[in-house]
Amino acid sequence: MRIIASGLCALGLLSTHLALAGPCVRPAEKTAFDVAGLKSELMVTALTCDARDKYNAFIGKYRADLGRNESALNGYFSRSYGRAASTQRDSYITNLANAQSQAGLRQGTAFCQQHVGLFDDVLALPKTGELPVFAAKQSIIQPISVEPCAVQAPKARNRRMAGATPK
Repeated sequence: MRIIASGLCALGLLSTHLALAGPCVRPAEKTAFDVAGLKSELMVTALTCDARDKYNAFIGKYRADLGRNESALNGYFSRSYGRAASTQRDSYITNLANAQSQAGLRQGTAFCQQHVGLFDDVLALPKTGELPVFAAKQSIIQPISVEPCAVQAPKARNRRMAGATPK
């Protein structure tokens, strides 16, 4: 009986972990999670370290990039959660900000010293299109684990065409 109970407990823990992982992400969605994480970290930094002007400059400079990434993030939640997409997305954004804020609290006074410079780095990027690459290189806290979808090889459109040789 103990073996069965232990097995059920382990299965429950595994399924809880899998639920936190969520469905796989496409490349544009992975980028959207990276950018959302960076944006949230900058927001937490702005509020904690009185750097609202720098945050507003970030939003102004990257408005187009942020809009595209917001659309991709919404697409992920719509594809993954259907009618519950809005609720799941709001929960993600809230959990993201909370996780980053808690990390800031644990760092204490060192948080601002370590994070305010991130504004200078991101605002110094020469082109706005470089934001996704910059975001992907950062060590940003995420409340969920996102895994890329498996890439499938393209299928031949027509069997005759697949084996045909050029004339």
